[in-house]
Amino acid sequence: MRFEGAVVGERVVAPKEVQHLNAARESRLHRFLIAFLAGSAGVLIVWIVVVFGRPMRVSAQTLHYATSPDATNGEKVYKGGCIACHGPDGKGAPVENTVFKRPDTFPDFTDCAGTTPEPNGNWKAVIVHGGPSRGLSQIMPAFGDLLTDKEINDVIAYMRGFCKNVHHDPLGELNLPRALVTEKAFPENEIVVSTAASASGAPAWTTDIIDERTIFDARTQLETDVPVNYADQAHNWTAGFGDITLALKREMFSSLRTGSILSLQGGVLLPTGDSKRGFGAGTTQFEPFAAFDQLFKENTFLQTQLGADLPVDTSVAPRSMFWRVAVGQAMAPDHMLGRLFSPMVEFLAVRDFTPGASTNWDVLPEMQITVSRRQHVRIGFGVREPFTNTNGRTPQVLFYFLWDRADGKLWNGWR
Repeated sequence: MRFEGAVVGERVVAPKEVQHLNAARESRLHRFLIAFLAGSAGVLIVWIVVVFGRPMRVSAQTLHYATSPDATNGEKVYKGGCIACHGPDGKGAPVENTVFKRPDTFPDFTDCAGTTPEPNGNWKAVIVHGGPSRGLSQIMPAFGDLLTDKEINDVIAYMRGFCKNVHHDPLGELNLPRALVTEKAFPENEIVVSTAASASGAPAWTTDIIDERTIFDARTQLETDVPVNYADQAHNWTAGFGDITLALKREMFSSLRTGSILSLQGGVLLPTGDSKRGFGAGTTQFEPFAAFDQLFKENTFLQTQLGADLPVDTSVAPRSMFWRVAVGQAMAPDHMLGRLFSPMVEFLAVRDFTPGASTNWDVLPEMQITVSRRQHVRIGFGVREPFTNTNGRTPQVLFYFLWDRADGKLWNGWR
């Protein structure tokens, strides 16, 4: 869970995902605007699902093909050239038969843990433009002028067969761009530094240091989230840790044919923060949630998350449920082989279980951009704006820095 402190007057209160302030009666105009925004959001989501969806029939490939790739023809292409370096089994030709020093990034196509999370677009970019185009070794030449587009697609289909994927690990095409708040279903191996800062009122911000790694297999993720808080309280700066999260995520279902992936996660928020300063809930909390992501044609995507915050001591913090939706579009030049830009908008809601509680709705427009050649380093930024129960809930500026360590060291892959 990402800890997001809200500022009220000169003090910092508990996370706004936990403590929710109900505003006074709103004007008719305000209620009309709220209904219009909520209705527009719903219509937008339904329109995307209807127009782009048909999820049980669409192809979820991020690369679109004029004809389906032919692995049999791809085998001929592979044995006609690729085999000299990559060997007959995809593990690499014998060292004594090659004239180059094998780099650390030299692939083993039989290693499902390394190849399955990589989408076909990453493979195609390296084949078309050569290794340096993705911050890899110069020994991988460019074949864009030697092979046709169909031949490249065919050889990728053949090379995919070196990994048997007997455990049905989720494919890289289903690893959608990370939203700022809505958590996605795909199990990750990455480190994220995420900051949420108040845009008005007394200065305050929270920086979450998030470590996500697959354990046991590629379908199970362990997440550790350590929040660090800074706030100006009565004109005195104070800092401290928030409630640390430990969580397990398990991918339950994924299908590239339908473009769908479903995961379940269970987390425990330890009361490590100082609740008197607004840096924690003051009690242990359990946070279960389900995450379902859907990839549509033309790289439109939808991410949904439904969960609850369940404190042990409800006299300290109320029980609540939350639901989140992120709608986005992945865009890249060079037929989806270049730098990736992913504009998104999130609709975020949270409601206490207490009688008479109302729902807090926020809207969050944002952008994610890949910044390294290898696309293993990304940034995301956006502004979170409350549009119900706005009394005491200030807008926030959010930003994250993401490093996918499975694709290499942080300082590699930039040139």
